Amino acid sequence: MTSSDLPPASPTVTVWRTVLALAVVFVMLATTGWTAVQPRRAPGEPLKVALAAWEHGRAGGDRLPDTRESPKLLAAFFRSLGSAERMKLADRYPLVVGNLNGAPLALRYRANRTAIRQARAVEQDRMRDARLSADGRHQASRRMDRFTSLLGEGRQLLAFDPSGKGRVAEVFGDLERAQRVSVVVPGVDTNVVTFERPERPYSAPVGMASALYAAERVTAPRVRTAVIAWADYTSPVGLGMDAVIGKLAADGAVRLSALTAALPGKSPVSLFCHSYGSVLCGVAARTLPGRVDDVAVAGSPGMRVGSAAGLHTRARVWAMRDSDDWIQDVPYMAVGGLGHGADPVSADFGARVVSSAGAVGHAGYFTPGTESLDNFAHIGVGAYRGVSCANGHSVCRSGIPDGG
Repeated sequence: MTSSDLPPASPTVTVWRTVLALAVVFVMLATTGWTAVQPRRAPGEPLKVALAAWEHGRAGGDRLPDTRESPKLLAAFFRSLGSAERMKLADRYPLVVGNLNGAPLALRYRANRTAIRQARAVEQDRMRDARLSADGRHQASRRMDRFTSLLGEGRQLLAFDPSGKGRVAEVFGDLERAQRVSVVVPGVDTNVVTFERPERPYSAPVGMASALYAAERVTAPRVRTAVIAWADYTSPVGLGMDAVIGKLAADGAVRLSALTAALPGKSPVSLFCHSYGSVLCGVAARTLPGRVDDVAVAGSPGMRVGSAAGLHTRARVWAMRDSDDWIQDVPYMAVGGLGHGADPVSADFGARVVSSAGAVGHAGYFTPGTESLDNFAHIGVGAYRGVSCANGHSVCRSGIPDGG
């Protein structure tokens, strides 16, 4: 039985759920503290340093544009430069150019490789620094290993920032020529080190996105697709207070809206949002550009609204949850800013509920061979007739022709 099969809760049940939710919150406060307002320890802010240098830089005798300008104006600036000038900027200000919406994709990829090499050199020095604790040197080693992996042949890094725990985004496929674009938005404990996990590959952004890209190519071999593993936001650490409030989701939503608005071309975009990533997608929904056709959530603790209509988006909203996903035990409510609202797979929410058969647990939705990944692939390429609805029903596909 799924949540959509259950009768509506009585007022008494609702009151007890509220009490339970508050009890959970107080337990989290007692065990984790007010982590949402505690300062975050970080090894430095290299991106801020790079932005300050950019502000005083010049190209062809003219001042460099404000990085807060629209992607359209920034794209026009780069078009006005010769190839050598563009390369010079990427090499001199790699952290700025590599993260600049509006800069040419190939230039961003080049700049981010330079920035990663520089960050790796910093971690190599930290590994040998006797002033660091053993744990500090171990963390430096882990970051250096990740940076080495990111420099692998053919990898296309759309964003990179080593500040704090680090942010990163990677492209699979040809984003410039893609006819359909998918963006994977991961949840808690996502940072530069956990961007990929060799031991559990499909629970990390790289594995999620690469699996989706492969599945989309099987589903629609003639459709040019691209998938972005988007870990370019600061996610909550563990299940502390940051995970039950919306501050980090709101900050990330600004970045996600900026990304989708700056993507090249006019191809339809689909978002695939896992766990806390679905909170972020819910907050971003009303500001997403019109080219975002689909928002699909898996293992969601809520989207900070009471229903799909509350998202105020023209995009189709899809939802799935595996029967043994622990997230279903989280109280689906919002009390004084705590909690993320209604359950996206409930009948009252109004999302298109799809099957997740074969997925195991909270982190299994992108595992090859599952109906969850198969459904994501069909949504991503616009082959909606192939989507498997929850409980074998066809209602989730109603009113949608193939191709949108």
